[in-house]
Formats: sequence, C-alpha cells, structure tokens
Amino acid sequence: MAPPPPLHTSTNYFMILLLASTPTTSTTVCHDTCGSIQVKYPFGTGPGCGSPLFNPYITCTLNQLILKTHKTAYPITSISYPTSTLILAPPYMSTCTTMQTSPNFGLDLTSPFQITSSTFILLFCQPFIIKNSPICDTSFDYLCASIYSCPAVLSLGMPLFPPTNTCCVYSPANLDGEGELNLRGNDCGGYSSVVSLGGNPTDPTHWVYGVALKYSHSAFDNFVTPKCTSCESSGGVCGFAAPGNGFACVCEGGFNTSLDCSSNDQNEDYLWESISPPPMSTSGRI
Repeated sequence: MAPPPPLHTSTNYFMILLLASTPTTSTTVCHDTCGSIQVKYPFGTGPGCGSPLFNPYITCTLNQLILKTHKTAYPITSISYPTSTLILAPPYMSTCTTMQTSPNFGLDLTSPFQITSSTFILLFCQPFIIKNSPICDTSFDYLCASIYSCPAVLSLGMPLFPPTNTCCVYSPANLDGEGELNLRGNDCGGYSSVVSLGGNPTDPTHWVYGVALKYSHSAFDNFVTPKCTSCESSGGVCGFAAPGNGFACVCEGGFNTSLDCSSNDQNEDYLWESISPPPMSTSGRI
C-alpha cells in the first residue's frame, strides 16, 4: 500500500478545492448616471455595463459620458432613448463663440452609430474648391453668411464678415471610406455642426451646436431589452458577463443576477445565461 501523501500536500489540495468552490465578489461597478446624463441600456458606464455591442465605444470618464472612436473621444451632451439618438460636442468643432482649425471628424465604420439630422458647415475653405464641389448645398448659403457674422472668425485668420465662397454647407453629410469628414481633402480649415437653428436661422448665437448620431440595436439587444426593462425597474443596471457576454442585472450591494434585483437568485458574483452555460466545477462541494 502506498504511503499517505504528506500533510502539506493534502492541505494544499484542500485549499485549491476551497478556492475553486468559493464565489468571488464582482469588481464590475455600473451606474445609471454619468454626470447629468441618465445612462440606460444599451449604454453603460464602464466594463461589463450596458450592451457588449456598445461597450467598446461608450464609457464614463470623470463624470463625462464619451464616445470613443479611432479619431478621438467625443463628449456626449444628451441622449434621447425614445428616438435612439445622441448629441456629441466634438472638442475642436467651431461655434459662434469659439472658432478653431479642426482635425477630421470621424466615426468607426463598424460601430452602431451613424450621422443623422446634422448640418455641417465647412469653414475657411479654398474658394476655387468650394465653387466646384458637389457636396456644397448652395441653397443654404445664408447659414454661411450668418456664422461668418460671428467675431470668432478672426481666430481662423479671416477678417470680419469674410466672403461666403470660403464656406460650404454640407448636408446631409457623408463620411469617406475611412469613416471621416475629410476637411483637408476639401481644403477647409475647420467645421461647425448644427442640430437645431433655434427658431432663428440667421442668428447663430441661438443655434444648437453638436453632431447628432443615430444608433441601431442588434438582434441580441432586442432579445435582452425586455429583461433589461425589468432589471432597471427593480433598481438595477443592465450589463453582461463572461463567458458568452450573457445578460446580467447589476444591483446595489455588489449583487448581480440573471433576472432582476427583486429576484431570489442573487449572488456576490455574476450569474448569467448565455448560449453556452458556464463550465461546471470538477470539484465536489466543500
């Protein structure tokens, strides 16, 4: 008969079994607000929050909800969940109070976002390029004259009331094959974007500036939405968990469930359901 294993070996084996069978506290922390913006599904405030389709693009940093792209990070100023739209405030976008040269505006082509109901105004352009450009809508030239009445044009190196042949109203705007609004390709120095004329098309001090984006849900999100509604109604925040990125309702007190925060299946670790169930432990229950 073989001798029994040394005591320290048995102890180590017991500790391995114990650790394998003990639930761990989830480090995922999801919030239902970021700054002044209410955050609801499909958006989230950090890793494991919201929809796995949107999570790579949306996050909350220093109480500011942002959209991350291959170009830069754009602050989000508002979200309309009934219309599935959000408004961005690109940091280098010109307004009537502040004008500056700008890098290209860009979105990831594979992201679930696309431009909608935004009027782009390209500024400080070469006149001969604008004259022959098919993207410029001359019926909106009055918008160029209006924004060029702002004293901030001086910061673009132009005189007060510069000629409007250096301006182009690009609406509806389309991005190029790299997902960018190509300012340099059109020989323009900057841009403005307007989502509302504020009831006075000739007064740029009352315009609402920003870039409006429409977002689309995936089949996964359509499947999860009813469960998420129940989760949010119970005070939880919708998220997801590995493996399989299955649905998780993140509740206060460090509990996450596969249903909602009023259910009885709460655990101090993620409970989830996905196409493939989580692997079963090979150890017995200690």
